[in-house]
Amino acid sequence: MVAAFCAQSDPITGELADIKCAVSEAVTNCIVHAYRDTVGVIYITVRLYSDRSLQIEIRDRGCGIEDVKLARQPLYTTDAASERSGMGFTVMESFCDKVRVTSKCGKGTTVTLYKRLASR
Repeated sequence: MVAAFCAQSDPITGELADIKCAVSEAVTNCIVHAYRDTVGVIYITVRLYSDRSLQIEIRDRGCGIEDVKLARQPLYTTDAASERSGMGFTVMESFCDKVRVTSKCGKGTTVTLYKRLASR
């Protein structure tokens, strides 16, 4: 859905693939980490701007992240038993211009992805 919405800005194929990968990673992290052993809601908000930039917010009301700085370190995982790689935020950062993470324990996490599309 996010890719379809962003398509109205006429991104190049690689940009669309980047967006899909980053959003997929963020949503997967919500499913795996935010709602461990429970079902929860994931909220996605997409904003397109006239300067060809976009902002995608992925938010949950799950368990939250105790230490965001630590969680953003490559290879850090709280779920090593399930063979998680600990590369989620690194993957998102590699496909976006900026990634912002805010979280409160017991309240949830918001990951905001920023990407500027190439000029047409």
